[in-house]
Amino acid sequence: MTGLCIFIAALVLPTLSESGKTYLPTWESLDSRPLPAWFDEAKIGIFLHWGVFSVPSFQSEWFWNSWNNGNPAAVEFMKKNYPPNFTYADFGSQFKAEFYDTDLLADIFKDAGAKYVVLTSKHHEGYTNWPSNYSWNWNSMDVGPKKDLVGELATSIRKRTDLRFGLYHSMFEWYHPLYLNDKSNNFKTNLFTMSKTLPELYEIVNLYKPDVVWSDGEWEASYKYWNSTEFLAWLYNDSPVKNTVVVNDRWGGETLCKHGGFYTCTDRFNPGVLQKHKWENCMTMDLSSWGYRRVAQLKDIITINKLIYELASTISCGGNILINAGIRSDGRIDPIFEERLRQLGTWLKVNEEAVYSSVPWKFQNDTITENIWYTSKQLATSKAVYVFVLDWPSKNILTLGAPQPSSSTKVTMIGHNATFQWSKLSSSGGMNITFPYISPNQLPSMWAWVLKLQNLNN
Repeated sequence: MTGLCIFIAALVLPTLSESGKTYLPTWESLDSRPLPAWFDEAKIGIFLHWGVFSVPSFQSEWFWNSWNNGNPAAVEFMKKNYPPNFTYADFGSQFKAEFYDTDLLADIFKDAGAKYVVLTSKHHEGYTNWPSNYSWNWNSMDVGPKKDLVGELATSIRKRTDLRFGLYHSMFEWYHPLYLNDKSNNFKTNLFTMSKTLPELYEIVNLYKPDVVWSDGEWEASYKYWNSTEFLAWLYNDSPVKNTVVVNDRWGGETLCKHGGFYTCTDRFNPGVLQKHKWENCMTMDLSSWGYRRVAQLKDIITINKLIYELASTISCGGNILINAGIRSDGRIDPIFEERLRQLGTWLKVNEEAVYSSVPWKFQNDTITENIWYTSKQLATSKAVYVFVLDWPSKNILTLGAPQPSSSTKVTMIGHNATFQWSKLSSSGGMNITFPYISPNQLPSMWAWVLKLQNLNN
């Protein structure tokens, strides 16, 4: 009971933040908080879905819900592979994480070029990947790995990299009795919120000091049921990460794409046009699931070309990309996911100038040629516009409608030392850029190429 009293006190005793402003538990006040600059500059994060659902690793991370609701494929899977009285809780002892090498994972994420990582602390099944005081006998210390999975990864990330560490947390749990009781009362009671969800949130923030709190599982009830604004006021005013933390928009059924630090709007949100508010494209390398699937085939996995397209189109429109990998129950990341991440890292080592700390240009994609995306950056003496060329141009001539070149415009390819020849398309703007003949072993990248335009009129 002592822990519950402490977190309730935190709700009602806000103090002055270091910024000199006290944020009130209202959306008007909370939404006025500037987003910490590191998040927009970072551009790329890694998302990790991991939990007891990684043991059956069938269909998706929603397997328990699917099986419980009588999905024929899920029912047949259990009938063929498990005894009649087997319950979902019995998977807990099989979740062992015996090959969980957090130093290796940290190195992979660093080599991928990511700037932050978000680990699942708890999914909708209710199992916590840390030894929570509020999840008795359904957490990673009591059942399964006998480890603090969150703490071990946080330590390795901070010891071996400069990545920011973040945590995903589901607000609801499908079958928790207190949640089901509140739900049956039309959420006029909030025993589950006060005894489970909020204590967990305070616990993970105080223990692990995440720079991202990625909320989910909010949609069945109002933010008032979840006491979201009270928690966020504490997070912004008094928490140990009050000056660096960022949050998303999943804090109640009416908050998605309306309130919070950055917007996610929908899973795999990639609008293709510039957004007025900072947003994030959370997407999956397995095109069909967030959790690990043993039956996934190569055709189900995103190609590196498509991944770079997602990155380019996202950051051109002002977003960040959060690239998800499902982790095996033994703690390993699948080799195909590792390959995609390392391929991305190889590409970023060449083209990072056009990605990190970039800002959208006045055009996001080109007005003539498809699969062309733009970013920009203020350099020491001029402004550079970066052109993401996802397909090598036919006959080595790239036609662009958006740029308005000047007589001193310079065109180069990042990672290559040649200056490209160009000609004006018309008196109103646009340009034709001639790509030189480059042998494959001299190409700076295997998959996509970035041109750097300097001294444009626009």
